Amino acid sequence: MHETTAILIGQPDLEPPLELLPVGSVRAQLGFPSPAEDFEEDGLDLNRILVRNPLATYIYRASGWSMAGAGILDNDLLLCDRSITPRSGDVVLATWDGNQPACKILRLAENHLELHSANPDIPPIVLEPGTEVEVFAIVGVARTMKRGGGARG
Repeated sequence: MHETTAILIGQPDLEPPLELLPVGSVRAQLGFPSPAEDFEEDGLDLNRILVRNPLATYIYRASGWSMAGAGILDNDLLLCDRSITPRSGDVVLATWDGNQPACKILRLAENHLELHSANPDIPPIVLEPGTEVEVFAIVGVARTMKRGGGARG
Protein backbone atom coordinates (compact mmCIF):
# COMPACT_ATOMS: atom_id res chain seq x y z
CA MET A 1 0.00 0.00 0.00
CA HIS A 2 1.45 3.34 -1.07
CA GLU A 3 -0.73 5.71 0.93
CA THR A 4 -0.99 6.02 4.69
CA THR A 5 -4.67 6.24 5.53
CA ALA A 6 -6.33 6.39 8.93
CA ILE A 7 -9.36 4.78 10.54
CA LEU A 8 -11.22 6.58 13.33
CA ILE A 9 -11.06 4.70 16.61
CA GLY A 10 -12.76 7.33 18.78
CA GLN A 11 -12.18 10.02 21.36
CA PRO A 12 -10.17 9.51 24.53
CA ASP A 13 -12.09 9.29 27.79
CA LEU A 14 -12.94 12.87 28.80
CA GLU A 15 -12.31 12.19 32.48
CA PRO A 16 -9.98 9.21 32.65
CA PRO A 17 -8.86 8.06 36.06
CA LEU A 18 -5.42 9.33 36.95
CA GLU A 19 -2.93 6.57 36.10
CA LEU A 20 0.51 7.56 37.33
CA LEU A 21 3.23 5.40 35.84
CA PRO A 22 6.74 5.37 37.28
CA VAL A 23 9.30 7.45 35.40
CA GLY A 24 13.00 6.59 35.46
CA SER A 25 15.29 9.30 36.74
CA VAL A 26 17.61 9.12 33.73
CA ARG A 27 17.01 8.99 29.99
CA ALA A 28 17.34 5.64 28.24
CA GLN A 29 20.47 5.55 26.10
CA LEU A 30 19.91 4.37 22.53
CA GLY A 31 23.57 3.64 21.99
CA PHE A 32 25.97 1.88 24.35
CA PRO A 33 24.29 1.75 27.77
CA SER A 34 25.84 3.61 30.66
CA PRO A 35 25.36 2.81 34.35
CA ALA A 36 22.27 4.61 35.66
CA GLU A 37 20.87 5.45 39.05
CA ASP A 38 18.08 3.16 40.21
CA PHE A 39 15.74 5.69 41.82
CA GLU A 40 12.63 6.99 40.06
CA GLU A 41 11.14 10.44 39.58
CA ASP A 42 7.50 11.18 40.34
CA GLY A 43 4.97 9.30 38.21
CA LEU A 44 3.25 10.70 35.16
CA ASP A 45 -0.09 10.19 33.42
CA LEU A 46 0.18 9.44 29.68
CA ASN A 47 -3.24 11.03 29.08
CA ARG A 48 -1.91 14.36 30.33
CA ILE A 49 1.12 14.11 28.05
CA LEU A 50 -0.59 12.89 24.87
CA VAL A 51 -4.01 14.57 25.09
CA ARG A 52 -3.85 18.36 25.29
CA ASN A 53 -7.50 19.09 24.52
CA PRO A 54 -9.74 16.06 25.26
CA LEU A 55 -12.90 17.56 23.71
CA ALA A 56 -11.15 18.10 20.35
CA THR A 57 -8.89 15.03 20.31
CA TYR A 58 -9.63 11.93 18.27
CA ILE A 59 -7.59 8.77 17.87
CA TYR A 60 -7.07 7.19 14.46
CA ARG A 61 -5.18 4.03 13.47
CA ALA A 62 -2.64 4.43 10.64
CA SER A 63 -2.73 2.03 7.73
CA GLY A 64 0.17 1.93 5.27
CA TRP A 65 3.84 2.85 5.06
CA SER A 66 4.07 6.13 3.12
CA MET A 67 4.79 8.08 6.34
CA ALA A 68 7.53 5.81 7.70
CA GLY A 69 10.10 8.52 6.92
CA ALA A 70 8.28 10.75 9.43
CA GLY A 71 8.24 7.99 12.06
CA ILE A 72 4.62 6.92 11.47
CA LEU A 73 4.25 3.20 10.84
CA ASP A 74 1.41 0.90 9.86
CA ASN A 75 -0.94 0.30 12.83
CA ASP A 76 0.32 3.29 14.86
CA LEU A 77 -2.22 5.32 16.81
CA LEU A 78 -2.48 8.93 15.61
CA LEU A 79 -3.68 11.58 18.06
CA CYS A 80 -5.49 14.27 16.12
CA ASP A 81 -6.32 17.58 17.84
CA ARG A 82 -9.02 19.34 15.84
CA SER A 83 -8.61 22.57 17.84
CA ILE A 84 -5.12 23.27 16.45
CA THR A 85 -4.76 25.17 13.18
CA PRO A 86 -2.33 23.17 11.01
CA ARG A 87 0.68 24.99 9.54
CA SER A 88 2.77 24.22 6.52
CA GLY A 89 5.17 21.40 7.39
CA ASP A 90 2.86 19.84 10.02
CA VAL A 91 1.88 16.19 9.90
CA VAL A 92 -1.87 16.24 9.34
CA LEU A 93 -4.91 14.12 8.74
CA ALA A 94 -6.78 15.30 5.64
CA THR A 95 -10.07 14.35 4.01
CA TRP A 96 -11.40 15.64 0.68
CA ASP A 97 -13.92 14.61 -1.96
CA GLY A 98 -15.19 11.72 0.16
CA ASN A 99 -11.76 10.09 0.43
CA GLN A 100 -10.71 8.11 3.48
CA PRO A 101 -8.62 10.28 5.85
CA ALA A 102 -4.99 10.41 4.75
CA CYS A 103 -2.00 11.11 6.99
CA LYS A 104 0.42 13.43 5.16
CA ILE A 105 2.75 16.41 5.54
CA LEU A 106 0.93 19.66 4.76
CA ARG A 107 2.53 22.12 2.33
CA LEU A 108 0.70 25.41 1.78
CA ALA A 109 1.30 27.06 -1.58
CA GLU A 110 0.10 30.45 -2.75
CA ASN A 111 -3.03 29.17 -4.51
CA HIS A 112 -3.39 25.52 -3.42
CA LEU A 113 -2.33 23.03 -0.80
CA GLU A 114 -0.28 19.89 -1.17
CA LEU A 115 -0.22 16.72 0.89
CA HIS A 116 3.20 15.05 0.85
CA SER A 117 4.19 11.56 1.87
CA ALA A 118 7.37 11.00 3.82
CA ASN A 119 8.54 8.84 0.93
CA PRO A 120 10.15 10.68 -2.02
CA ASP A 121 8.93 7.98 -4.45
CA ILE A 122 5.29 8.91 -3.84
CA PRO A 123 4.17 12.11 -5.60
CA PRO A 124 2.33 14.75 -3.58
CA ILE A 125 -1.43 15.12 -3.70
CA VAL A 126 -2.20 18.60 -5.04
CA LEU A 127 -5.58 20.00 -4.00
CA GLU A 128 -6.60 22.86 -6.25
CA PRO A 129 -8.51 25.93 -5.02
CA GLY A 130 -12.17 25.19 -4.44
CA THR A 131 -11.56 21.62 -3.26
CA GLU A 132 -13.48 20.98 -0.05
CA VAL A 133 -10.89 19.68 2.35
CA GLU A 134 -10.65 19.24 6.11
CA VAL A 135 -7.15 19.25 7.59
CA PHE A 136 -6.39 18.44 11.23
CA ALA A 137 -3.09 18.45 13.10
CA ILE A 138 -1.55 15.21 14.31
CA VAL A 139 -0.14 15.96 17.78
CA GLY A 140 1.06 12.54 18.84
CA VAL A 141 1.82 9.00 17.76
CA ALA A 142 1.57 5.94 19.99
CA ARG A 143 2.88 2.50 19.24
CA THR A 144 3.06 -0.79 21.08
CA MET A 145 6.01 -3.07 20.57
CA LYS A 146 5.83 -6.70 19.62
CA ARG A 147 7.92 -9.01 21.77
CA GLY A 148 11.07 -9.97 19.96
CA GLY A 149 11.48 -6.50 18.45
CA GLY A 150 9.87 -4.54 15.68
CA ALA A 151 6.69 -2.53 15.56
CA ARG A 152 3.44 -4.28 16.26
CA GLY A 153 1.44 -4.80 13.13
